Amino acid sequence: MKKKIIQILTSYKKKGIKDTSLKSAGVLVPLFEKDGFYHVLFTKRTTNVQYHKGEISFPGGGYEEQDGGDIQRTILREVCEELGVAAQDIEILGELDDFVTTSNYIVTPLVGEIHYPYNFKLSSFEVEKLIEVPVKALFEEHSAKEGKIGFNGELVDSYIYAYGGHTIWGATAKILNHFLDLIFDQV
Repeated sequence: MKKKIIQILTSYKKKGIKDTSLKSAGVLVPLFEKDGFYHVLFTKRTTNVQYHKGEISFPGGGYEEQDGGDIQRTILREVCEELGVAAQDIEILGELDDFVTTSNYIVTPLVGEIHYPYNFKLSSFEVEKLIEVPVKALFEEHSAKEGKIGFNGELVDSYIYAYGGHTIWGATAKILNHFLDLIFDQV
């Protein structure tokens, strides 16, 4: 399965976005194999953080000067800060399309595998808990839909995934939907 994912991602022509008026950010779509099935790892953000309090997200964050112009460095730094995963313990499998968020970021998603089990060291400031979701659960009839969700007092259109009492929506759901369509429509 991993070989097929790498093959799809390396042959995929990623849609990049260049706009100097927007800030750069990156996230990791972390995969791991457990009990013979691929899982996606999400974080539940704490209420301590400035943005996206309590939301389900992929690990990642904004570009900083120390990243030396390399968004992959940004992503690996953020994953280390949030989850305690060393860069050498992440196998980057490929990239997904860039997209613009409502908060004026260009987000670059990378897909990477973390070998299971891993001794995570969560940032108590940023991450309340980890959520492991089997990929097959994301295809179940009740799991995914397009709909409206309340955000800043308004209803906004979003992909919405539900698993284990958690709701994945917004930018994270958009990235997840793109990943699932790209990879699992071809497998």
